[in-house]
Amino acid sequence: MYSSKNLAIIGVLLIAVLYQYLGNSEQNGTNGNNQTTATHTDSRQRSTPTPAALATSVEQIRKAADDPQARFWTTVSGTVIRNLKDDTEGSRHQKFLVEIAPGLTLLVAHNIDLAPRAPVKPGDRVLLHGEYAWNNRGGVMHWTHHDPGGRQGGWIETGGKRYE
Repeated sequence: MYSSKNLAIIGVLLIAVLYQYLGNSEQNGTNGNNQTTATHTDSRQRSTPTPAALATSVEQIRKAADDPQARFWTTVSGTVIRNLKDDTEGSRHQKFLVEIAPGLTLLVAHNIDLAPRAPVKPGDRVLLHGEYAWNNRGGVMHWTHHDPGGRQGGWIETGGKRYE
């Protein structure tokens, strides 16, 4: 019914599909059983944005303060000014405030059901990558974690480690 050549091709394709599925689930922070695994990586393995790119992001956020429809992906750096109480309604979120420029603060809502808690305290420098969304207090940075659905994800870097 099937030639040995066809069976060999089917076998190779099945192995490739399994490798892709299992390989991607490890990269996305799941262990194959749809259970999240907490990961952080050494941030020196990744490239960091240039000061010019960070300044552009701050200006983009300043302009977005007047636009209730503002929503975009960005990378910013700043100093933690206050840890807030975790949001435990629905998905759990670690919350803290970061000053990204003089007089410009950003709320960070980091999903700790999908990523490890970032060990931050006031005075710590952080580099954030996530989705900015407007709110009436200056905006919120969320999606600072990997996306188990395989879409773009974000991260928090502090103390030489990346939490995603």
